[in-house]
Amino acid sequence: MAKDHTSVYLTVEFSSGKIQRKLGLILPSPSPHRNKKLCDGLTNTNLESICGRPLGLKFNSATCDLYIADAYFGLLVVGPGGGVAKQLATSAEGVPFKFTNALDIDTQTGEVYFTDSSILFQRRVYMSIIISGDKTGRLLKYDPRTKNVHVLLKGLQFPNGVALSKDNSFLLLAQSTTFEILKFQLGDSKATFFAQLPRSPDNIKRNAKGEFWVALNSGRKIQLQNEIEGAKPLKTVDPVAVKFDEKGNVIEVLDGDYGKQLNSVSEVEEHEGSLWIGSAVQPYVGLIIKA
Repeated sequence: MAKDHTSVYLTVEFSSGKIQRKLGLILPSPSPHRNKKLCDGLTNTNLESICGRPLGLKFNSATCDLYIADAYFGLLVVGPGGGVAKQLATSAEGVPFKFTNALDIDTQTGEVYFTDSSILFQRRVYMSIIISGDKTGRLLKYDPRTKNVHVLLKGLQFPNGVALSKDNSFLLLAQSTTFEILKFQLGDSKATFFAQLPRSPDNIKRNAKGEFWVALNSGRKIQLQNEIEGAKPLKTVDPVAVKFDEKGNVIEVLDGDYGKQLNSVSEVEEHEGSLWIGSAVQPYVGLIIKA
């Protein structure tokens, strides 16, 4: 999901590689060769490499361009009017992207920070990253002025969600395999520890106050909170998302109560107090309206 410059429309990502805008129309395609008949409504993951799988979405508030991290087609961009997305980058330092995942944009420079979860395994076999203990993930930066991609961090374990701080001085990075959130100060050469979580983190979204929502996409049947050494005690039955302040303090925990509605939460976007809930597998967008 992504808010556009009006903060009204939400863009929803589909497993078929198609993107749709709610209350409007924006249908960027990851490729001019996308077969609509084959791809629309796709459920066969073996065809993802043909149809695309948009994962990270973010509007540049200055230009209204939508940037897309597609698992198979790399870093893309499409204008406010929609259409076929333009491919910006597919490799860094001569190494092709294998699993482009999440992104965020520096609103001052237009630079795009994004993750490549592995240089060995594609999204359709993502469990291989976890089972093998793969440590080939990367944090990358695309410079729109030079059109170059810079590798900021290597050797990451399933790098996933990424979110810049409100002042763009640092970013948070999720490592799904290790259940960790890392903090990367822009300009540094290494990341530092930010938080240990009881479940695998997915996307990270910053709200207007500069706080961070971290979605806990899986773990209901995999791990219990007290089994994760160093995990923060969240004091809830079924934590599906956690909100942190910039110092790593827990502000709020979203409890799924083991219900179907909040099963497999991949992102939480806060807007004017309400929470928009995204999922990589559920066929709907959830909305929690707070009084």
